[in-house]
Amino acid sequence: MNKQGKLELTWVGKYEEKKVEPRILVEDTDKSYGDTNSENMLIHGDNLIALKALEQDFAGKIKCVYIDPPYNTGSAFDEYDDGIEHSLWLSMMKPRLEIIKELLTEDGSLWISIDDNEVHYLKVLCDEVFGRSNFVASVIWRSSDNSNNDSKQFSLDHNYTLVYSKTPGWITNKVERNEEQRKHYSNPDNDPRGPWFDGNPVGSPNPRPNLTYDIIAPNGNVIKPPLNGWRWSKETLEEKMLSGEIRFNANYTNIKRRTYLYEQKDIPPSTLWADLNDTGHNRQAKYEQKKLFPELNKNELFSTPKPEKLIHKIINIATNEGDYVLDSFLGSGTTAAVAHKLNRKWIGIELGNHCYTHVVPRLRSVVNGEQGGISTNVNWNGGGGFKFYELAKPLLVKNAKLPIYQVNPEYTFEMMAEAICKLEGFKYNPTGEYHGFSTENRFIHITNDFVNSSYVVSISKHLSKKQSLLIYCTKKQSGIVLPENIEIKGIPKDLLSKCDFESEGM
Repeated sequence: MNKQGKLELTWVGKYEEKKVEPRILVEDTDKSYGDTNSENMLIHGDNLIALKALEQDFAGKIKCVYIDPPYNTGSAFDEYDDGIEHSLWLSMMKPRLEIIKELLTEDGSLWISIDDNEVHYLKVLCDEVFGRSNFVASVIWRSSDNSNNDSKQFSLDHNYTLVYSKTPGWITNKVERNEEQRKHYSNPDNDPRGPWFDGNPVGSPNPRPNLTYDIIAPNGNVIKPPLNGWRWSKETLEEKMLSGEIRFNANYTNIKRRTYLYEQKDIPPSTLWADLNDTGHNRQAKYEQKKLFPELNKNELFSTPKPEKLIHKIINIATNEGDYVLDSFLGSGTTAAVAHKLNRKWIGIELGNHCYTHVVPRLRSVVNGEQGGISTNVNWNGGGGFKFYELAKPLLVKNAKLPIYQVNPEYTFEMMAEAICKLEGFKYNPTGEYHGFSTENRFIHITNDFVNSSYVVSISKHLSKKQSLLIYCTKKQSGIVLPENIEIKGIPKDLLSKCDFESEGM
């Protein structure tokens, strides 16, 4: 019997998916800070709904997403529940990963910090969402600067960072050589060209004839070419001898080439991040928190921050100045702070109350030029700004007395119009009679007025033959006859099928 199937990770509740409402974002200007034209966004609210809210405007625009989700360790943190049962944890992650994939640019990448508790399940889930061909690397980050001598099994000294690309063939930015990679360069004779080491002057297999010449040493020794020939022509090698780059060894039986540090290009990033000076560690991250919030006691500080050096390295590898960086598990705000200092545009999403108590004050300090973390290393002196947004309540709510839905009483007409535009896939842009457009020939009009034939004529008189109009209204004339290019939908009746208005994410 022919049996067919596919390789996938399954769990209880995997296919119980809800249609998430793409809510609108409401700016709180009292919490926005700095440059009023800033494109940086700090969003307070459930990150699944917030990601859905961003999808229409930011699909294909985010260069790098870094997330540090709850590790499902069984511990309970004040900031979030980190002990979700495995199936619930996977159900939490899957829809978020699916939207993140849509938000990424074609040359974008996703970086996920995680530990042993879920990393292998998460790898399989990401393979399913992104495709195995888009798996880039599993980076091992040494997260602790000292081992746990009291551990009964292993001292857990590292975390993972899974890296996925939006499309195959993604290329990283190169990185500078770290201290370990530079240590074999030295300058014992004060060479003005800086640190060096003796490199190999040998060429490559099957050398050209002009690379297989003899070299006559000052003492008369004849130095025959190696099997692979020399690396340069005779004329070039003689020039390098005069400059001191090429030298004879002590007994004049061979030559050495000085390889200078300044000539060396940046290199591809390694998957092993063990240099604590390069990426920092957990204790350093907590120290950075204490410096930022000296007035808070230990229990009031964010429990699991990441060091700025770690995020600095990730952003440098994955982005260039002006690119968008997104963190939908923003935590204490490290990703946004580092992205800001590196002149990237950023979007941060955080649900907890520490969005107010920790993240907003921290990012205001960054705008003001705080000198913690990576500030000195990147010459950060302040500037820029951010806009603060609250995630709106659901557009439709159940009537308190009747078994029906109604528009949320907290919504103004403008909020309702913007929300309906988002639900229908229109760009909200009130101009004249119309509240938005989906293409240059497709418009939407929203009203609380009674819509009859004369109303339709009055608002559609400027439409050309190629253009069409969608009207949303609370009440309309029965049996109304409409032109082919005009459609009328009812509020709230025709909105109910769009999504689950009772969903608050998970």
